[in-house]
Amino acid sequence: MVLDDSFYMQRALELAARGSGSTSPNPLVGAVIVKNGEIIGEGWHERAGEPHAEINAIRNSKEPVEGATIYVNLEPCSHFGRTPPCAAKLVERKFKRVVVAMEDPNPLVAGRGIMLLRDCGIQADVGINRLEALKLNDIFIKYITRRTPFVLLKAAMTLDGKTATKTGDSKWISGEQSREYVHRMRNRYSSILVGVNTVIKDNPELTARLPGVKTINPVRVVVDSKGRIPADAKVLEIDEYRRTIIAATGEITEEKASYLKDKGAEIIITGEKDGKADIKQLVEELGKRGIDSLMVEGGGTMAAAFLEGGLVDKVAVFIAPVIIGGRSAPTPVMGTGADFIRDGYRLKYQSITTFGQDVLVEGYLKVPWKE
Repeated sequence: MVLDDSFYMQRALELAARGSGSTSPNPLVGAVIVKNGEIIGEGWHERAGEPHAEINAIRNSKEPVEGATIYVNLEPCSHFGRTPPCAAKLVERKFKRVVVAMEDPNPLVAGRGIMLLRDCGIQADVGINRLEALKLNDIFIKYITRRTPFVLLKAAMTLDGKTATKTGDSKWISGEQSREYVHRMRNRYSSILVGVNTVIKDNPELTARLPGVKTINPVRVVVDSKGRIPADAKVLEIDEYRRTIIAATGEITEEKASYLKDKGAEIIITGEKDGKADIKQLVEELGKRGIDSLMVEGGGTMAAAFLEGGLVDKVAVFIAPVIIGGRSAPTPVMGTGADFIRDGYRLKYQSITTFGQDVLVEGYLKVPWKE
């Protein structure tokens, strides 16, 4: 019987996505077990530290898995971490065939799981729906190989490229469906960053709020070079579920730094670049603290700083079908801008999704995997 490998792998990818927001720093992994042309077991990695997708699929199987084929979007692990190696378990349970979308970029695995399976006489096929698998685990790939956060630049703009009116009014450019999806994005990313001007103007909570879903809030990062953040800022409402980092320079006063620490905020002091906090140094420091991903939601000046610094991996822009005009109305990216069209930032592997009347354009500026 010839199996439709792409069909079953797509199902594994769908299952893997269910772990979004709860597996970090682990990857998103799903598994589907097929025997005699029928799915007999499914599972996904639900939380970091808990059983992996392959183990959950085996446990959920409605009949013995011996002689079956298992589809998994990431190479089964071959090392002991917080859980035993999955490749050895597949050998123990006598699977006939293992179909893998992509090799694990983790240096502790990196092909060893596939080699173990083949050495034990199990057919292991690699590369089915590879691009989809790479995109699903872009955060994991970047962090496990470089130890710096995967950076997403998110913005919402009108059809004529404005993020607010000339008076500064910006609520709401995007529709309700788009805003709900942004909260799902926040739930996936480990941290979210804005500049202090955004905090002063909008006083956002910067949390992930999904109806009926218990979410893990991203670490809130505020770039505040001189310590201007207001005392009543919502991002200073800190507890075990809401963590905040203030990125400042040596210009912040000891009194303000002490006050912020008393409120529960963490302070990162960076060097100065153009009179402001060095965001490249900040991103590196976040990586050292185990933060694997960063969603940049600041204004046009912050967006330009990240783009010009070569720090952006992926872009997500919501476009609303409204025109507001105004020469002085702000745009998603300020800064000096490109001199020529050829110098612009061009996206790779772009996709277009609709949310109500809005359109979301996503794409990579830098892909974390080998093409």
